[in-house]
Amino acid sequence: MTSPAPEDALSRQQILLAVACTAIALLIGAKLWQRVGAIPQLPWRWQPELAIAGLGIALGVVLLSRLCYQLWPGYRHSSDFYLAIVLQPLTWADLLWIGLLPGLSEELLFRGVALPAIGLNWQGILISSLLFGSLHLGGRNQWPYALMATGVGLILGWTAVETGNLLLPITAHICINWGSALWWKVEHDRDRA
Repeated sequence: MTSPAPEDALSRQQILLAVACTAIALLIGAKLWQRVGAIPQLPWRWQPELAIAGLGIALGVVLLSRLCYQLWPGYRHSSDFYLAIVLQPLTWADLLWIGLLPGLSEELLFRGVALPAIGLNWQGILISSLLFGSLHLGGRNQWPYALMATGVGLILGWTAVETGNLLLPITAHICINWGSALWWKVEHDRDRA
């Protein structure tokens, strides 16, 4: 695993502040786009069956990600690089925010506003997923991680269009973040012990 140099590493406070500021910026961007474009946001309604389906999709995505991590060295390298920067300085309790804030803000922007703005069809799903994937492109060597994020965006976009409800993609996104972070942290804390 290639970790960032110690002088380049961010502190716990810097990571948490960056996550919070990014979430706020994405939410502001979603609200501005919605207001300027007169775009109705995809609704978010409680339906237990959609929350359960979101958990199932999250489990499938986390398992697929782990399989790719084991079989695809490029994905393993880009995941380790990105997750080491974000997760290494954090405590276990901090992982709550790592799942919750990006999961909510990214879904409200990409599936809640961008998807209806572009179109609730395959073209809208594809374009919003490419935008979502590009958000996860931290450098030219991070393309495998961004490619996986684009694939996840396709799944989340399709579920939003099929259900007409943001609950499923929000639940799935938050749980994917938690599951991936927990798995990575357990694995790498064990390696450091």
